[in-house]
Parts: sequence; C-alpha cells; structure tokens
Amino acid sequence: MNALSQSGATQSRPTTGSADLKLLGIYLNDHLAGATAGTARAGRLARVARGSALGRAIEPVAAEIALDRAALLDIMRDLGIPVRRYKVCAGWAGERMGRLKPNGHLVGGSPLGTVVDLEALRLGIEGKAAGWQTLRRLSATDERLDAARLDTLIERARRQQETVEEWRVRQIEQALATTAD
Repeated sequence: MNALSQSGATQSRPTTGSADLKLLGIYLNDHLAGATAGTARAGRLARVARGSALGRAIEPVAAEIALDRAALLDIMRDLGIPVRRYKVCAGWAGERMGRLKPNGHLVGGSPLGTVVDLEALRLGIEGKAAGWQTLRRLSATDERLDAARLDTLIERARRQQETVEEWRVRQIEQALATTAD
C-alpha cells in the first residue's frame, strides 16, 4: 500500500511506473463531467423516445452509460482521486444548456433534435472509450486498475457506439428525407 491509499491525498509527482496523480485527477474529473452530461443526455433521450423502436434500443444504452459513470467513480475512489463537484456541476449545466438551441420549430421539438442528441451521445461514448483505453494502458503499471474490468468497459463502449451510430443514421435519413410534392 502506498502513501496515497493510506492518506487519500493526491500527489503531484509520479512514483516510478505510475501516472502523475494530480494530472490524472484533472483528467478523470474532466471525464466525470462528460459522463455526467452523457448520462443526463442519454436518460432524457430514452425518456423522450420511450415506447418507440428508438426508445427500446436506447434505454439499455442509457442504463449502461449510467453504470459507466458509476464505474468511473469507483475507479477514482480506488485511485484516491477526489471528485471535483464543480466539474460535475459544470457537466450537468452544460448538458442543460445544450438543450437551449434553436431547432427550426417555434414550439416543440424538431426531428433534428434526436439526431443532435444521438451525435452528442456518440461523441461522448468515443471520449469515454478513449478514457477507458488510457486507464487500460496505465493498468500495466498500476495494480489498482483492473485490466479485465477496463477491457469490459472498452468493449461495452464499442457496442454502445455501434447502437448509437445505427440509430443516428436511421434518424438522419428520416429527418432529412425529402417529401414528394
């Protein structure tokens, strides 16, 4: 057990073979802000699409995204990295602000709103996968990181990307389809 796990404090200098914990803390808290926004966006999309084919496809993805956020919190705890609440709040607020965009309709939603939500989810999942891959590399020198768990998270992100991309393509084709006059 090292001094970090005994005291719970972060250290700014790396020990041999491990990451700079101050920078890793910033990195993981940034990912947590993104995970907070992604969880909210996925949950909202699942609620809006409930009962439709899209909803049935997105509901399990939204549930997994919430589990992934919890996994990130577990990993941060295992590493002794404190959660920076202001970043979590920024992620939450950023997602809410992202809803306040002109959508081409005076009242109600636009078919493009679902496309934008799916594109935002896809980008978030890609970022999350990159974060898991970074941690997977670090697991080679840090026994606190479970390589098998990270492999599972990477694979789950890949499946999420496939599902979201399939539905993004369907929605864009539907939203931008021209109608015969």
